[in-house]
Amino acid sequence: MSPKHVVFKKVSRDKSVAVYMAKRDFVDHSDFVDPVDGVIVIDPVQLKGKKVYVMLSCTFRYGRQDMDVMGVAFRRDLFIVTRQVYPELQDKEKLTHTRIQQKLLHKLGDNAYPFFFEFPDNLPCSVSLQPGPNDVGKKCAVEFEVKAFCGENQDEKIDKQSSVRLTIRKIQFSPENTEVAPFADMTFEFLMSEKPLHVKLTLPKETFYHGEPVKANVEITNSSSRNIKDISLSVEQVTNVVLYSNDKYVKSVAKEETEDSVPSGTTLKKEYTLYPLLAYNKDRRGIALDGRLKHEDTNLASSSIVKQEVLKEVQGMLISYKVVLKMIASGEVSVEVPFKLMNPKSEPAPPSDSCCEAVACLSSFLSVLCSEPDDMVFEDFKRAYLKGVVYGDDDESPNNGTGLRNK
Repeated sequence: MSPKHVVFKKVSRDKSVAVYMAKRDFVDHSDFVDPVDGVIVIDPVQLKGKKVYVMLSCTFRYGRQDMDVMGVAFRRDLFIVTRQVYPELQDKEKLTHTRIQQKLLHKLGDNAYPFFFEFPDNLPCSVSLQPGPNDVGKKCAVEFEVKAFCGENQDEKIDKQSSVRLTIRKIQFSPENTEVAPFADMTFEFLMSEKPLHVKLTLPKETFYHGEPVKANVEITNSSSRNIKDISLSVEQVTNVVLYSNDKYVKSVAKEETEDSVPSGTTLKKEYTLYPLLAYNKDRRGIALDGRLKHEDTNLASSSIVKQEVLKEVQGMLISYKVVLKMIASGEVSVEVPFKLMNPKSEPAPPSDSCCEAVACLSSFLSVLCSEPDDMVFEDFKRAYLKGVVYGDDDESPNNGTGLRNK
């Protein structure tokens, strides 16, 4: 393990506020979600008596920002919470929830102030539809953002020179894998054929992890008078846009076309391997990703898990996957089996009787246990940008500088 602990920073253009955060990705563990915590450093001289606020928001976008149909903008804030950081409303000790905050406050001095948010239980995870090489403007996405700004009050228009916007990502870990192996078992009958075609498609498990090959077992018993040919398998990603519309996007993210055939009266038993990877789908328009990051930072979107008593419409977009087996008889015959594509759990879930704050403290403590304040390394908080996307003034864009650069 590296003795250095990376802390991401971003500074406003006028240097009045700076935000420091220990991570940019926050995990939904199904039974709890990582809290959003960090520290804001202010310059009292630059503030000129103004207050400092920090905001956590979740926004659903559907198309470009300038799209407006009959007065309806294709953007909705699913969640917004704003808190005053300076002047502080409570003692710093009461607002400090994690060990990393303690270390940052110690290192950054008296003008540093902590902030802490908890996600509500009904929010979706980050997801975006990949733009094509020639697409411009904002795309369909569920985005999370931390924003720090100063003003006389939290409702006045935000001065972009005195504000910081940081795009974070909420991702989901896989729940415990079940022992059930999903399958589809179907029989097809044909005109002028006394006996049927029997097809069985089986997956070894219900949940696969990003980067893991998907193995599919195919068993075809052809008792019909038809000859089966052109057998192919694919992994299809299905994106349902459930807010504003009922649009559905179906994209093949892995495919194997074979010359395998099953003549009349014969049987085929074979295992096929598919590789649903973003590396094979770069620049393909409409592919859903786990947030708006560069290809090296992200992957195909994870399967959506909607918790009980949560409205699907609040999720913005729902992602699912299925393996589809196709073949040609007298016409096309297809069989499909759904499965989940997720991120694996990297650490065990906390004890059930632990409260959220205890979980947050434990998580942050373990991550910096071996680090002293001087062992922290500060890096600019910035993401790489997807090809073909034009970012506006209100976005965290390549031209929206951090104010500090690595030298």
